[in-house]
Amino acid sequence: MMAIAFPILLLIILVLGEMIILTKTEQEKVDWHDVVFNLNSGHMMLWLFRGLELACYGFIVTHLSLNLVEGWPQVWVWLLAILMWDFCFYWLHRLHHKFALLWAVHVVHHQGEHFNLSLAVRNSWYSSLASIPFFIPMALIGIPLPVFITVSVLHYSIQLMNHSALTPRLGWLEYILVTPAHHRIHHVNDRAYSDANYAGSFAFWDRLFGTYRPDLPEHEFAYGVKGKKSSQNPFVASNEPFREYLQNRREKRKDKAADFVSSGFIVLSGAIILFILVTGYIWLYGYQISQSLTEQIVLFLLLAAGSVALGGISEGRQWGVVGWLAITWVMLLSFAFYFQWHSVFWMVSMIALAVHSSAVFLGWGREKADF
Repeated sequence: MMAIAFPILLLIILVLGEMIILTKTEQEKVDWHDVVFNLNSGHMMLWLFRGLELACYGFIVTHLSLNLVEGWPQVWVWLLAILMWDFCFYWLHRLHHKFALLWAVHVVHHQGEHFNLSLAVRNSWYSSLASIPFFIPMALIGIPLPVFITVSVLHYSIQLMNHSALTPRLGWLEYILVTPAHHRIHHVNDRAYSDANYAGSFAFWDRLFGTYRPDLPEHEFAYGVKGKKSSQNPFVASNEPFREYLQNRREKRKDKAADFVSSGFIVLSGAIILFILVTGYIWLYGYQISQSLTEQIVLFLLLAAGSVALGGISEGRQWGVVGWLAITWVMLLSFAFYFQWHSVFWMVSMIALAVHSSAVFLGWGREKADF
């Protein structure tokens, strides 16, 4: 418990200590409401999802690892882990700025309008959850979980200090490490500046991948994100960006013309076959968890994905056709050859779906949209 409690206590002391210094020296006006929100921006949920992130990492490194570093001297394993973690973080951070769904997670951090230590802990509830895919390569090559956890703490500690309002320029060290001088550029509320300097600990990633920006704007500027101010309620602040994302997606979808017009028969026939399989699933499992849990989960996910793809076909979307083909054939092949389900009901139903999806893919029941 002390190992968990001490870093949290130290974090609060550092944040409040910097705020007191800024207030006493009048270097910066402290917005205590903002500081409190930053400290309170969903840390209970972050702990929950951080646990899930570590559980996923532990499962992969235990059961799916390629063990590429097995037998390496420990010093080389640690050096690789330190370097690789920061490389993965660079791409995590950069892609969070590129893709709207990931930006809906990351924007909470950027909405802070004051650059100080408290900003470092301002995060969406879902930050750890969105991080899971980016660190899987470390698990796949066999970096042990304790090493991953320790290296993560090291890098997050560096990133905490990169938000300091008191740290001066650090000379030659800035060619190696990210410092507050680099990172404050990233928090300017102008995308020409915030879409740069993505690195977490090592400054050379930005230079290597062409995203380095050396100086703050010469004109007057502000930190944060342009537009309306974020809520001071952690629940609203973490979930509002997703509502806006979905609303924007709906508006774009309304404006986008359909790729094709599907006949009512192909949609109905596909839905009937899919419904037969769903009925079989309910008959076989009901609300019980069977001993063949893996098969049950895979079948459920494929049936659910099939209904989504069929909806895409109804709307005349090409992704629906491709998804429908992929889902039905994965269902047939996996259950016939991997899970060894050979009963007449399942085989006939799945073959019917695979034939249906192939025919739709080849153009059956689809006409070019005329708008």
